[in-house]
Amino acid sequence: MCDRQRLNNRRPNTTFDFEIKGLKYTATVGYYPNGYIGELFLNNHRSNSTADTNARDAAIAFSFAIQHGAKIEDIRRALCRDSHGHASGPLGAALDLLLEDES
Repeated sequence: MCDRQRLNNRRPNTTFDFEIKGLKYTATVGYYPNGYIGELFLNNHRSNSTADTNARDAAIAFSFAIQHGAKIEDIRRALCRDSHGHASGPLGAALDLLLEDES
């Protein structure tokens, strides 16, 4: 495992809203100075609900993984998808939207 790449205390970020399976989420992405994604925060519109807790936990695990050298695309491909290839959960949906914007 790689040493953790810490982010600056102040860093550029982007916030966007999206919906998946009838639930509304807000994602905030923090970036390293070189423009690479360094962290992700996810929140559900129903604060402290099970959906909110699961989304926040997924984002925390994702952030730790990428700060320790995991590749975003590898994580994205490993997440659950339906038979049409659409993300089944909020982390996958957020990553799809992020990588779509980068294209």
